[in-house]
Amino acid sequence: MASDIVPIQLSLTEGDLVTLWAPRWREDGEEWEAFLGDDDNLFAFPEVTQLAAFVRTATGHDLLDHPSWSVVPDLSVEELVPDDTRSYDVIGVPEVVAEDPDTWTIGELSEITDMLRSIAEVCELDAIDEVLGAAPAFGMLHQGTLPFAGREGARLWAQMVDVVAKRWDEVVDALDGIVRTPEVDPAALAAAVKELSAQQVAVADADATIAADDGTETDDDETDDTDESLPEADRSPTFWEEVGIDPIRIVTDTATYLSLRCYLNDKAVFLGSDGKIDVFPSERALLRWIADESDDTHALNAASTWPEVVEAATSGELEVQVEEMNSYSLAGLTADIAAGTLDVDPGQLELACGLLVDLGDWVGNDDARAALAESHPLGWLVSFLVRPNPTRLAPSPPFTAEAKRFRELADDLVARLRTH
Repeated sequence: MASDIVPIQLSLTEGDLVTLWAPRWREDGEEWEAFLGDDDNLFAFPEVTQLAAFVRTATGHDLLDHPSWSVVPDLSVEELVPDDTRSYDVIGVPEVVAEDPDTWTIGELSEITDMLRSIAEVCELDAIDEVLGAAPAFGMLHQGTLPFAGREGARLWAQMVDVVAKRWDEVVDALDGIVRTPEVDPAALAAAVKELSAQQVAVADADATIAADDGTETDDDETDDTDESLPEADRSPTFWEEVGIDPIRIVTDTATYLSLRCYLNDKAVFLGSDGKIDVFPSERALLRWIADESDDTHALNAASTWPEVVEAATSGELEVQVEEMNSYSLAGLTADIAAGTLDVDPGQLELACGLLVDLGDWVGNDDARAALAESHPLGWLVSFLVRPNPTRLAPSPPFTAEAKRFRELADDLVARLRTH
């Protein structure tokens, strides 16, 4: 990353969001500080791939004039992933202050409040300054544990806890009010998604090679009963396998979402209702929704194991782990189909078509199943790509009609996503 522009993660009501921060720098005798955004908004994204797509194509934001900006559009997706030390759990502060004022708790709070003061100054958020000024302890966090020792220290800490309990929603609301996720270029997003996937595979292959060379075991080689890399017969089922419900990821041309799905009587059932799939921009947002369970009419209530999911989410023990087979990317597929058979990723296409058919079955609409039948042009093309056979005659371009039909099915799916 450019040394003076860094990616950061902010945990807010909408979940974990990534953006860019330019710490203080001097230019023309003046001191500046900035975030990725414009005059009215701070731009933040649920996925780092969206951030990458934006910085590579956007032409209107406050960081364009930064002296190091020219470096940023050339960074890899991996280089735009925030370090652990650049993650600020703003919405989780009430839980943090509930802990004892030890070195780690005070250090985390100090980092969060420093970032909040920077955002408040740059974005002119007086509400944040007012809350942080309501308890002297906020200004003493950088001194470590010393100010919070003894009776007077306990009083200072208790006063800060009280302010957080009564007024922290004002801080979160102020940030929620300025954070916006702008649309990104679909082609750039698709490229970023593919790039990140390739980087992750390369890292995994490199780790496996190193482990093989030095005789050590990677995480995938461990023989723990819960290790999913072991043969089915040799490992214990995961929580999600036990309850028979799958976390799924849906990648569109503009965003990435998480949701849940199971199969009842061999028919797909999604988390949702009224023909809409409830989707979430992050793991945190999905888990919070499950724990709150504000909607008890969704279709997954039909699964007898759903109460186990709610219980695990409520206790804080639930993790969302999406298997590769349950990750569905529609990003760039329409353009790839239109470009020709050599441009389509057969695995991506097969998974996407499976999702379209499952959705159609769930809502009682046969359009996807009919369009993907081999007797129809799109279905014939899909069949040729995902089940290659050298004896079959290759479909002939142009594939304009096939691309148009796929786009219609994909658009219907996107229209059925209910974002939280």
